[in-house]
Amino acid sequence: MPETKIIVINTAPLISLVAAVGDLTLLQSLYDQVLVPFEVCQEILAGGSSSFAVAEFEAAFWLQKWQNPLNISPLLLNSLDRGEAAVIQLAMNENITTVCIDETAGRRIARLSGLSLTGSIGILLRAKREGYLISMKEAIQRMTNKGIRLSETVIKFALQQSGESE
Repeated sequence: MPETKIIVINTAPLISLVAAVGDLTLLQSLYDQVLVPFEVCQEILAGGSSSFAVAEFEAAFWLQKWQNPLNISPLLLNSLDRGEAAVIQLAMNENITTVCIDETAGRRIARLSGLSLTGSIGILLRAKREGYLISMKEAIQRMTNKGIRLSETVIKFALQQSGESE
């Protein structure tokens, strides 16, 4: 199956990738286009208490950052946070088949909307498959050190798929 070349990405995977590998250049290497809805840009730039990943996001000039808010379906807004809803809406508006969402509810609604999915772990696994020198164990450790929660199931899957499980 050919890997998708265009994705719409949510806030959590952007932050997780910065935590895992220090920047967002993997996305630039793996995809021809990475679209970021206005609503996700706002979430990233709000930065929370630590402003973690803001500098890396701003430095990623190649990201296609939407400049205007989307007209998001009330169904999506009632089911998801604004960023996830915007990712799904933008993908549907632009006929993009793949979204990058980490949160369970967002992933479920994306599937119900007929979209293909990846997440931060999926991107790391794809990079490793394509020959990038990534230690999945170290990437997961850096993510958890930054407070990113991963289930034991996801960690076990990632380590097995990357060939790093004991």
